[in-house]
Amino acid sequence: MFESCRNAPFFLRQPRRLMALVCVVASVGLTACSSGLIYKPEVVQGNFVSREQVQSLRAGMPRQAVRDVLGTPLVTSVFHADRWDYAFTIRRQGAEPQQRRFSVFFKNDALERIEGDPLPTEAEFAAKLDNRRPPSKLPELKATEADLAKFPAKLTPAGVAQPVAPAVPVSYPPLENAAR
Repeated sequence: MFESCRNAPFFLRQPRRLMALVCVVASVGLTACSSGLIYKPEVVQGNFVSREQVQSLRAGMPRQAVRDVLGTPLVTSVFHADRWDYAFTIRRQGAEPQQRRFSVFFKNDALERIEGDPLPTEAEFAAKLDNRRPPSKLPELKATEADLAKFPAKLTPAGVAQPVAPAVPVSYPPLENAAR
């Protein structure tokens, strides 16, 4: 029995070292979780409705025309058959979450009124999604005559193509066998 203990690794022979090792590994793991090193996926839920879409709605439009403009509503209720709710939420790492709610009300299957949060235009929404750094200032790509004079001049006149002759004449084998 004592023979197997001698062959065991050093940290298994002393329980205190084993416990210390377990505590260190656990604390490093927990620290990594809380420091934001874990990937958080982008979460998009619902239908994005833009200001341009809402501006194209008119009172008296039939339900199908409203559905064609806004898409399928996120929430339809049996108890509120004349109300469609559109909700949109997006959560991205490194950006503030966006949440919008919008409701469409019908009377006799025709659009009566709309209610909801102020909606962004498509351009405003796209600008909020792009959280990359703006590009740094690009260098000017113009050369002056003095800059161009530093390069050697071409030996051939401009616009004249020089034919290139092959160094060794090329001969190809015949396509068909001549000894038929």
